[in-house]
Amino acid sequence: MDWKSTIHGFESYLLLERSLSSHSIEAYQRDVHKLSEFAVLSLSVTSPSQITTRHLEDFVQQSSQLGISDRSQARMISGIKAFFKYLLIENLILDDPTELIEGPKLSRKIPEFLTVEEMERVLSAIDFSQEQGQRNRAILETLYSCGLRVTELISLKLSHYYPKDGIIRVIGKNDKERICPIGSEAIKHIDYYLEAVRRHMTKIQKGSEDILFLNRRGRKLTRVMIFHIVKQVIRDAGIKKNVSPHTFRHSFATHLVEGGADLKAVQDMLGHESITTTEIYTHLDTKYLRDTILLYHPRNN
Repeated sequence: MDWKSTIHGFESYLLLERSLSSHSIEAYQRDVHKLSEFAVLSLSVTSPSQITTRHLEDFVQQSSQLGISDRSQARMISGIKAFFKYLLIENLILDDPTELIEGPKLSRKIPEFLTVEEMERVLSAIDFSQEQGQRNRAILETLYSCGLRVTELISLKLSHYYPKDGIIRVIGKNDKERICPIGSEAIKHIDYYLEAVRRHMTKIQKGSEDILFLNRRGRKLTRVMIFHIVKQVIRDAGIKKNVSPHTFRHSFATHLVEGGADLKAVQDMLGHESITTTEIYTHLDTKYLRDTILLYHPRNN
């Protein structure tokens, strides 16, 4: 059992069993390749079955000495743990050498978000004199109303839009589908875009007929185009924060939690697999929590 054959098998496992994206698979493979190079060149270990916990500790230590950040180390260890889990499943090893390996403790970075007032400024800054102004307003309203990822937004289908029911069907990570409520303002601007802009497009490219938001050539929008739209309107609104399309998703979640929304409901709407990912939004607004305690705690009355 050599490194090359097991890494190839690991790739198939990630694709077929774990259904990971090509980006995640490449990252996992890259991490295991780094370990294999270290094992062969520094330890003369030619098979992953010979790897011990001590070998892995030396590898992690070397990575730290090379200046690799804690976040990169944590991701690398996660990939290596997945690799040895695969070897266990395939009965290629009897014991897991990663069992006692722990990654660095990471501080959870609070994401940038827009206040409600800033969001109003942004949405009001759309230039309707521009040809695609109505489409861009509908796009930003949808991002904020539904908390979508950029990839989810540009892949939205007409056939998955149900304005009468106030919902959209979203295809998220790993092709997982979820139902998202969509607000009345977003519906109003989408419907206006469909009636005033999209239905008058003379040519829609093959394969884009069911895509909701299109560019002027009748094609599906790119991620880069969404970034460009956001950057332009942020400048027009005079917002100085570092805002990306993902900021609309963070703002959506933050405003829901601030308003008292159930965290599990927010998790479902965002499409997070683990609620721990959603929990970061619970400490974005400490003033809201403080005011709640002062209002409701019996010792403060």
